[in-house]
Amino acid sequence: MDIIDNILSFDTVSPEGKAKALAERAKARRLEMNLTQEGMSARSGVPLATYRRFERTGKISLDGLLHIAYALDALNDFDQVFAAHKYATLDEALASNQKNRKRGKRNE
Repeated sequence: MDIIDNILSFDTVSPEGKAKALAERAKARRLEMNLTQEGMSARSGVPLATYRRFERTGKISLDGLLHIAYALDALNDFDQVFAAHKYATLDEALASNQKNRKRGKRNE
């Protein structure tokens, strides 16, 4: 965390920061839909304690996150996770194509 003007700021580049920011956006969307935490739990099928922990810490299983996204009508937003890289230039695409492997290197 960084301290900026005496206010703690989560580093959103870290996995923990991304998780917390994601939880905050889910909470904002839940409130836009006028749902309580109990209502979101019932709608998503995620246990209430699990949902509360998610909003508070950002920690949740992938399955739980997908159920919450479905309940918030945001499931299609996951289509971009691990999507193929888009290249800005033909040179980038050609250079990358030479490096593409079907499997990882063996550890030596």
